Amino acid sequence: MAAFLETERLVLRDFTDSASDLDEVFALHDDPEVMRFINGGRPASRDAIRERTLPQLLERFAAFDGGRGCWAAHDRADDRFVGWFALRPVQPDRATVADLGYRLRRDAWGRGYATEGARALVDKGFRDLRVNRIVADTMTVNARSRRVLEKAGLTLVGQFHCDWPEVIEGSAQGDVAYALTREAWAAGRGAAH
Repeated sequence: MAAFLETERLVLRDFTDSASDLDEVFALHDDPEVMRFINGGRPASRDAIRERTLPQLLERFAAFDGGRGCWAAHDRADDRFVGWFALRPVQPDRATVADLGYRLRRDAWGRGYATEGARALVDKGFRDLRVNRIVADTMTVNARSRRVLEKAGLTLVGQFHCDWPEVIEGSAQGDVAYALTREAWAAGRGAAH
């Protein structure tokens, strides 16, 4: 497996259009707890995963010299699929601002994988991909995701409300936006070393 990025416990690799990647993504997106803060935990459609989600995970961006913006994450110890991580340019042809995201299998929760992968992508974005600002958002009530973003170095920049097509539990409290600039990242790295 060709790795895009390796951390202490994770291997991030490009997605493929293989049946195994389709199966893994379908199982991940079909878990109601995983999708609770995304769509209220509604069941996934295998056709929708094949026709919409997987092509989005395979997308290449001019901003990253034709590279991908989403990677399958595997545990290095046993090669088990644990989820995916994304760092996608907000504008496909400009690397100035990138959006950080992740989705992990429930059996990988609470083990530090989300923080480890998010930190690695933040570092990769600023160090290698010419990103100047990394942003992310989540539902206000999603305390676990907010903690991951903070541990990855992002700071809260505001709260906002969206008109969602379907109301899900906690959506009345809105969403929160986080961000980290290259300058703040560099200053933090200097203090940490």
